[in-house]
Amino acid sequence: MKQPTGRGEIWLQQLSAGAARLPGLCPSVQVAEGQVNGDDVRFIAVVPDAANHYPRARHGEVGLLEGWTLAKVVSETVAQDAQKAEKRPIIAVIDVASQAYGRREEAFGIHQALAAAAGAYAEARLAGHVVIGLIVGKAMSGAFLAHGYQANRLIAFNDSGVLIHAMGKAAAARITLRSVEALEKLAQTIPPMAYDIKNYHSLGLLEALLDIRQPDAPDAADVAQVQQALAAAITAARHEPGLQCRLKAENRRSSHVVRERMRQLW
Repeated sequence: MKQPTGRGEIWLQQLSAGAARLPGLCPSVQVAEGQVNGDDVRFIAVVPDAANHYPRARHGEVGLLEGWTLAKVVSETVAQDAQKAEKRPIIAVIDVASQAYGRREEAFGIHQALAAAAGAYAEARLAGHVVIGLIVGKAMSGAFLAHGYQANRLIAFNDSGVLIHAMGKAAAARITLRSVEALEKLAQTIPPMAYDIKNYHSLGLLEALLDIRQPDAPDAADVAQVQQALAAAITAARHEPGLQCRLKAENRRSSHVVRERMRQLW
């Protein structure tokens, strides 16, 4: 087996105990079967592919091939388990730089490809599959929306290599007509504008924030810690399915109030 090319592939290989990848997929989407606390689970990761047919998707971005392939894999998982009393948990291993930006991507409907992936994950969750997003690296922009954000629970590494945001700093600076330095200053008082994982954690969107000693070269203790966190998240999601757990943090109090008032009115 070739050497892993990024954190997504490293952790997919470790958590699946080196299991063979599901055949017949594009090289940038890897799927392997494994176990978490005795449960059969399906691990899915988007990984870099230097030979990708689309040059804009060669560094771990989610593009046309990746979006449609994610939708295919997740939808097939739902179909395979349709008659089972207990559905397999799906673990999205997340290290995605962004969606693929390019003229061909726009012309060929990347919005549809990414929407198909996000829709498939949502349908899996609603069909009874526990979906866990394990953020081991970057979770940026539309790539995160397509691969992982629809999860029942999100887990992230407490590490400087983990970044979560709607867009990169340089792009955000251009859009808001600010400098990167000005954006970073605002982020000190406005958590949703920050890129670091601790500020994201304060929004209540994470089930767990893990201190992993060697995120790029995990040892047995690191893998065991992640396995334990995944098992706990699966149990929590089975006990309380849905996404309501995301509204419990202090920094989401206003969101919670708005939702309650909308329910009262509608």
